[in-house]
Amino acid sequence: MINRRNTLAALLFGALASVLSFQSPASADVVIKHAAGETSIPDSPKRVVVFDLATLDNMNRLKIDNIVGVPEGIKPKYLEQYNDAKYTKVGTLFEPNYETVASLRPDLIIIAGRSAPKFNDLAKIAPTIDLSVNNNHYLADVDRNVTILGQIFNKQKEATDEIDSLNKKLEGSRKLAADKGTGLLVLTTGGKISAFGPGSRFGLLHSGFGVKPANDKLEVGNHGQMISPEFILETNPDWLFVIDRDAAIGREGESAAKLLDNALINKTKAAENKHIVYLDPQNWYLIGGGLSGLHETADQLDDVFSKAK
Repeated sequence: MINRRNTLAALLFGALASVLSFQSPASADVVIKHAAGETSIPDSPKRVVVFDLATLDNMNRLKIDNIVGVPEGIKPKYLEQYNDAKYTKVGTLFEPNYETVASLRPDLIIIAGRSAPKFNDLAKIAPTIDLSVNNNHYLADVDRNVTILGQIFNKQKEATDEIDSLNKKLEGSRKLAADKGTGLLVLTTGGKISAFGPGSRFGLLHSGFGVKPANDKLEVGNHGQMISPEFILETNPDWLFVIDRDAAIGREGESAAKLLDNALINKTKAAENKHIVYLDPQNWYLIGGGLSGLHETADQLDDVFSKAK
C-alpha cells in the first residue's frame, strides 16, 4: 500500500514539476553520463537532493553545500551535520518521500545503490543521475563519480586532487597487504554469517586494498554466501575481516564479536594470531564508495598490517 501511494505521489508531482517549470533538458547546460544513461542538468545546480551516503560523503569532501534534502537514518560521524534540520529529510535510502522531494523544487536529484530502482519515478520530478558503482570496476567508478561531481559543481581541481590522494593512499595499502597472507571477509547479522569474496559488494578488500582472497570461489550475490564456523575453519584464513551489519544499522542483537567467539573459529590462524579485524560497519555497509570512508578504511588496514608480525 505504501509503495502504491509513493508511486502515485511520484506521478502527481512529476506533473507538478512541469507546471512549476523545473529546469528542462532543453535549457540545461551539462549532459552527464551515469549508471542509468545520460541526463541533461543545469550548470552548477543550486538545490540538490541526495539519496546516497557515498555521494553525500564525496560532496562533503569537495565542500559542495548545495544540498537541500538528504535521506533519514544513521550516518557516520563525519556526516552527522546532515542530521541538522536545515537539511530536509526526504525518505529513506530505499523509499523516497516523493511529495517532500517535489516540494523542495530540486534542480538535481542524485541516487545510487539502494535508491537506484527509483530512478524513473524521481526523474519525473527533476533531472536525476545514478552514481551506482559496479563491483567489477569499483574504484574506477568511484573516480568517475568524484569526477562527475567536480564537473557539475565546478570543482574539477578539487576532484582531481581527491582522486589522486585516494589512489596514492590505496597504492600504499596494497603494498602493505602484499605479503601479509590471505583474508576472508564476513558479514554478521541476526546471528548468521555470510562470506564475501572477489567481485562481490565487498570485494574491494581484495581489488582495492590488496588482500589476497582465502577463497576465490565464493558466491557473488548481493547477500554473499551463507557460511558456518566450520567453513571458516576449513578456509583457515590468515586474516578474518568482519562487518557487523546490526551495528551499522543500529539494530539490537548479538554482536559480531560474541557470535564469532566460537571454538571452531578460535582454531583458525586468524584467531590464533589475533588477526580478526572488525571493520568500521558504517563505512563498509552504509557508505561504500565515499572518499572519507575509503580513507578511514585504508588507515585502519594500514595500521593493523604495519603492526602485524
